[in-house]
Amino acid sequence: MFGKNNDSRPAVSQAPAGRRGMFSVLAADLTIRGNIESATELHIEGRVEGDVECSSLTQGKESRIVGNLSVDTARLGGTVEGGVKARQLVVEPSARITGDVEYESIAIETGGQVDGQLKHVSAAEAEKATAPKTGDSGEDNVRFMTKLGEAG
Repeated sequence: MFGKNNDSRPAVSQAPAGRRGMFSVLAADLTIRGNIESATELHIEGRVEGDVECSSLTQGKESRIVGNLSVDTARLGGTVEGGVKARQLVVEPSARITGDVEYESIAIETGGQVDGQLKHVSAAEAEKATAPKTGDSGEDNVRFMTKLGEAG
């Protein structure tokens, strides 16, 4: 009677954005045209035509991203056509990256391909990797195409 709620459905609470354990998934049948910004983890299985900025990115084998990536950590398994800026980067065997890569820590698994410049950056540089670039640092870069285990 008084004070009782006859609704037996559980209450749904909204978690704050950017909270640990939260993630977003872009399914394989999804194409997004435009930039993506997320404070949470992002898992992309579909196609993105635009820049992606997030804390953590996992890219599926069949996924394709045409745009620049700016992430704290990334595990790339699909195709990327654009620049990559990451503090920690894992390039899986199925990954194909066409573009320059800036990283603090990188692992290219056997079969993973990168066609572009690889540039190691310090932890401090990696932190400000999303800031607009104001000019060349003067450091030498190496341009090569590699399948791990082959000379470039």
